[in-house]
Amino acid sequence: MSFKYLNYEVWMATGSQHLYGPAVLQQVQANSQEIAATLTVASAMPLTIVYKKTLTTEQEIFQLIQEANCADRCVGLLVWMHTFSPAKMWIKGLRILQKPLLHFHTQFNSHIPWADINMDYMNLNQSAHGGREFGFICSRMGIKRKVVVGHWKDEQVQLKIGRWCRVACAWQDSQEMKVARFGDNMREVAVTEGNKVSAQIQFGYSVNGFGMGDLVENVEAVSDTEVTDLIQVYESAYILAESLLSNGKNRGALHEAARIEIALRHFLTNRRCTAFTDTFENLHGLSQLPGLAVQRLMADGYGFGAEGDWKTAALVRTMKVMADGLPGGNSFMEDYTYHFDDQGGSVLGAHMLEICPSIAAHQPSCEIHPLGIGGKADPVRLVFTGRTGPALNASLIDLGDRFKLLLNPVDAIQPPAQMPNLPVARVMWRPRPTLEIAAEEWIKNGGAHHTCYSENLSVEMMQDFADMAGVECVVIGRKEDARY
Repeated sequence: MSFKYLNYEVWMATGSQHLYGPAVLQQVQANSQEIAATLTVASAMPLTIVYKKTLTTEQEIFQLIQEANCADRCVGLLVWMHTFSPAKMWIKGLRILQKPLLHFHTQFNSHIPWADINMDYMNLNQSAHGGREFGFICSRMGIKRKVVVGHWKDEQVQLKIGRWCRVACAWQDSQEMKVARFGDNMREVAVTEGNKVSAQIQFGYSVNGFGMGDLVENVEAVSDTEVTDLIQVYESAYILAESLLSNGKNRGALHEAARIEIALRHFLTNRRCTAFTDTFENLHGLSQLPGLAVQRLMADGYGFGAEGDWKTAALVRTMKVMADGLPGGNSFMEDYTYHFDDQGGSVLGAHMLEICPSIAAHQPSCEIHPLGIGGKADPVRLVFTGRTGPALNASLIDLGDRFKLLLNPVDAIQPPAQMPNLPVARVMWRPRPTLEIAAEEWIKNGGAHHTCYSENLSVEMMQDFADMAGVECVVIGRKEDARY
């Protein structure tokens, strides 16, 4: 699945005024164009930075922001105050701003030219206080924005901008996201519920339900040729269990898993859905709970939430868009069971079937095992252990009067022993700062048991997303956010 980064753009505009004369404005434009071109080709940049113009009047600012609001390819605005840009002329435009905003507080020259500095230089290079004027009006108006400070050639600065651009792309994707729900939420479960209308107003995505019969029709329409072709993909990509080989006793179950995957892809593609849910309590017409199909769809960029958890499905999709092209993976996840020890404790994360192979440390094994619930045939699934290293758990929760994004940095570890009888994909991690504190803070904040687990997204990126959405964000695992 393509995330269209090559088609997305961030528009750059530079603030100035006519006070300094045409020669200064020409230099402002030339410098701005060079910065935009350099940022575009930076290794950290996932899209094109398009320099639009130098803004010197209230009407120019208003027209550009109005145009950005209506431009599908524009996912955000990057503004820079090269000179002093009186901020009252920004009010009219900022009042209608609907796209994410990054205030880049930089300067064209990195060093002061000690021997040559004069008032011409000072008039041209006024970012130091021009940026403060713009910052004041944004704060005065309550404008949500990202502020990045540093020289435009600095790789760390470019990395911050690139990460924000990824978040802006995910925000744009959220505005277009459609989440398909096959069946309802798991019965009597509270945290997977929520207000879908409020979520669409807050985040942009549309969540709608479909009957299992709609999916079953697609399953029945899958041809044997399609199934045979997909089985060959399975055989080359995974280590098939003996019973799933061509002469194995469960080969038919693998064929049925392939049929379900093909049907799911057709269904979601035809309705332009990029995230979905199902539940083991509603499988009427399916022979097995989708396991392998869900895992492979997630690996291709789809969001997923089990037991009807549409909020997590949407968040998984959003985080996959943010991380597109980065090393590491993102997956639907659940804290399943604890391991208390004298090293701070650890968590075994897993689910019944649906963990994304993008986080696998090795080639997954394709296996079939009893599920124990749902009353259907044994489902096929990929089994693997996740990679070690720093990671992040994120959960989006609906508290009735507001949404909250809850984050906990963790450190994935190698399990201390083999688990030969656990027939599901899993990853083990140590929550920061400790299991005891992290779990306590998670529960106090109303965190869900379903999460999105990420190997490649930072806390800062997730906070940027929360700012764009205008929702509360709580981070567990830092001294200012958690009890040590």
